[in-house]
Amino acid sequence: MEAAIVSGEDDLSIIDATLIQRKLVNLIDRFPVEEQIQPTEEPATTLSEMKMVINDTPVTFEWEDNESAAALKEAVKNDPLTIQMSMYGGFEQVGSLGMPLPRNDTRLTTQPGDVILYSGNQMVVFYGSNTWAYTRLGHISDKTTEELTQLLSNDNVTITLTY
Repeated sequence: MEAAIVSGEDDLSIIDATLIQRKLVNLIDRFPVEEQIQPTEEPATTLSEMKMVINDTPVTFEWEDNESAAALKEAVKNDPLTIQMSMYGGFEQVGSLGMPLPRNDTRLTTQPGDVILYSGNQMVVFYGSNTWAYTRLGHISDKTTEELTQLLSNDNVTITLTY
């Protein structure tokens, strides 16, 4: 079990399992714990440097400091993640991440610009509001409700997460 902790964290978690899977299919070259051993390399990218683009529009995004956001950061550290979103309910866009993330669902009421993890493997971007049990990933901070509605309510969108 100790050898399976490849994330560099203290305990074995879903992040380690995800990293092992990504290495087995050659999506990553080495584990974060290996990078910690080699201090001469560039420092790891911080969570705040991850960028979000909706269709062709970059947005300023404030990420939550939680295990889910950290796992998503690790997933896109070396390769951009493109998510095909679909309109749903007249107030949100929903898309599969293609991987499970750790979740810590709590009942909350979303606001326009909130980005949420739903069911552990789907990203939801709100341009309206809803109350449900979600895990918060962050918030789009540079768009008004009207701008978000214009960006998200007319058709399905593509979201790209990258560094």
